Amino acid sequence: MRLLIAVLALATGLSGQDANSPSYTATGIVNGASFAPGLAPNTIVSLFGTNLAWDTRTLEAGDLAGGVMPTSLANVEVYFDSWPAYLYYVSPQQINFLVPSSLLPGTFQLWVNRQGIHGPVINVTLQSAAPAMFQVFAGVVVATHSDWSVVTNDHPAVAGEIVTLWATGLGNTNPPLEDGVLPSAVQWLVEMNQFAVEINGAAVDPSAILFAGAAPGYAGLYQVNLRLPDSLPANPEIRLGLNGTWSPAGMVLPAQ
Repeated sequence: MRLLIAVLALATGLSGQDANSPSYTATGIVNGASFAPGLAPNTIVSLFGTNLAWDTRTLEAGDLAGGVMPTSLANVEVYFDSWPAYLYYVSPQQINFLVPSSLLPGTFQLWVNRQGIHGPVINVTLQSAAPAMFQVFAGVVVATHSDWSVVTNDHPAVAGEIVTLWATGLGNTNPPLEDGVLPSAVQWLVEMNQFAVEINGAAVDPSAILFAGAAPGYAGLYQVNLRLPDSLPANPEIRLGLNGTWSPAGMVLPAQ
């Protein structure tokens, strides 16, 4: 789980901007798991730019008030219109944040506020879901065995095994998620009947998806407990889909 946590710890200007203002563009606002376009409510997002913060600060246990993530770290904030995002990490060149789960799909104006200095206002679009799996290495998904050890080339998954995939952007749950709150119990996806997994382009039997929903203790993180097929090719491509929106192609699961 330490590796999983480490993975997570990854226009028009407003008046008052100057050479030291936060600077970023729409192309630098990406899904925090895939580093590709695709944002949705309750999605972990990475924003890249310059002058985003004066200090580097990572979310710590003491920053959580009643199990709720902070909306300010090192005097840095991120807004969707008037809604503040919840912060995992800030640094001069990167911010990792959580989109509020109560936002509906649509277009919002996003900006960074650093100690009262606003960066450019960028229009961003939220989809209902933006599936993406976290990566242990570029193109290799984060997955864990039943003992929570990480699936790697040296410790690969095998046919028939139950593995857990770690993702973001999988949408609404039942019971509903609360903005910035670390879920304390299992919360299934609302649209399980629209959720799918593909291995090398072939749909996995829905009965093999044992659970898909919010991961207890981690805001914005989803887990998918999957029984792998009895016939499993080596290092297959694996994708998650919800309502026809799929995680990026080309991601592989170490397997033999």
